[in-house]
Amino acid sequence: MRTFLGAALGTALGAVLILPAAAQTRPDQIKFREIYQELVETNTTLSSGSCTLAAQRMGARLKAAGFAGSDLHYFAVPENPKEGGLVAIYPGSDPQAKAVLLLAHLDVVEARREDWTRDPFKLIEQGGFFYGRGTADMKGQAAVWVDMLIRFKQEGFKPRRTLKLAMTCGEETSDAFNGASWLAKNRRPLIDAGIALNEGGGGRLDPSGKRLLLTIQAGEKHFQNYRLEVTNIGGHSSRPTPNNAIYRLAQGLTRISAYQFPVTTNEATRAFFAAMGPQVGGKMGAAMTTFAKNPTDAQAAATLAADPSHNAILRTTCVATLLEAGHANNALPQRARANINCRIFPGTSVEQVRLKLAQLVADPQVKVTTLEKRNEVAKPPPLTPEVMGPVKAAAAKIWPGVPVAPVMLAGATDATFLNPVGIPTYGITGIFGEHDGNGAHGLNERIRVRSLYEGRDFLTEVVRAYANQK
Repeated sequence: MRTFLGAALGTALGAVLILPAAAQTRPDQIKFREIYQELVETNTTLSSGSCTLAAQRMGARLKAAGFAGSDLHYFAVPENPKEGGLVAIYPGSDPQAKAVLLLAHLDVVEARREDWTRDPFKLIEQGGFFYGRGTADMKGQAAVWVDMLIRFKQEGFKPRRTLKLAMTCGEETSDAFNGASWLAKNRRPLIDAGIALNEGGGGRLDPSGKRLLLTIQAGEKHFQNYRLEVTNIGGHSSRPTPNNAIYRLAQGLTRISAYQFPVTTNEATRAFFAAMGPQVGGKMGAAMTTFAKNPTDAQAAATLAADPSHNAILRTTCVATLLEAGHANNALPQRARANINCRIFPGTSVEQVRLKLAQLVADPQVKVTTLEKRNEVAKPPPLTPEVMGPVKAAAAKIWPGVPVAPVMLAGATDATFLNPVGIPTYGITGIFGEHDGNGAHGLNERIRVRSLYEGRDFLTEVVRAYANQK
């Protein structure tokens, strides 16, 4: 997952329930840990790892548990043999009922041993945390899905709805082969479902480890890159002219940097701020409460926007991320380019943003083009009682008193490929994260041991409920 709201929630001052002391590991948790360890210790980076190997190892575990070979569907494309995945089917009793899809990406962000305190591809338990690349993003949840289906098979669980597990590759790299996208385009019936459960939501802890809020992700902003480019005949640097490609590009970038897109809200963002307001308290908490009731309140919006994490879910955002210009130290630049990365609020089109960037640049010599579109912009999936009910019931059972609220992500997950094709996809994990984001994508990634085990119990409750829904 590329980003989430851990930092924003970590600023909260309120608290609901202190984490209990560590309990003795249960026998079923030990078996789960074995699956988790195998996943973490299977390198699935794009540069030197193999998602295909990880998928094969998980498939072997499912087959050993009694899954028929016909219910295990491996996939890969010839040009990306190490970026394959697996779809596993657990048949339900009602063929007319829409399936429940369990989604997980197997790939992880690069990790260099010389940079880490511990070996990033060894699962190390220390001080109440699991350390290793992918421990938080998102091999914990992937292991939960595999372990859950194995336990269901061993128990003889007969769900009304078919359960489907899709383990894919490519979520962490925008220009790599993406398994979720490939399945949506090429194997749509195989993954068809009435609801999909993915990464993206989860619980948040304050800096002292107290639970603040459990979220369910409903929608995310659309990831889109644009290119600003100026071309020029150039010339000798001893004869500068006013029409300099670098200067023209810089002026356009300055205009973009000074602009803020309009405040926009949806059901998820309003509900999130309504739930967080009482938790945070003070000026920021009051602004959250006010904004949730009246999104047109300019003062409340301005207070929220002062925090980059809150601002990220208030509006479309665009920022310069790459620059490239010139061809020699002693020559006037013939070309200057910049990449603008935008996170587009649902309801705004890619073309609308491109036109706005061109308007802001206000220079016909600065060409604004849309780079490759990874997917179509999708509307947030609906937050119906059928969706929220099982989440709230399981949360009340495991963490009584902890509020539950929807959230929209500023970043992107593989839900971006499923929502547009009609598979409502929600971020539901039940895993409480640290206020600093657990080091995901960074050094010494970790996850609290108790948080992972509790999230496993929570997800089991939720999936059972969805699987038997009428």
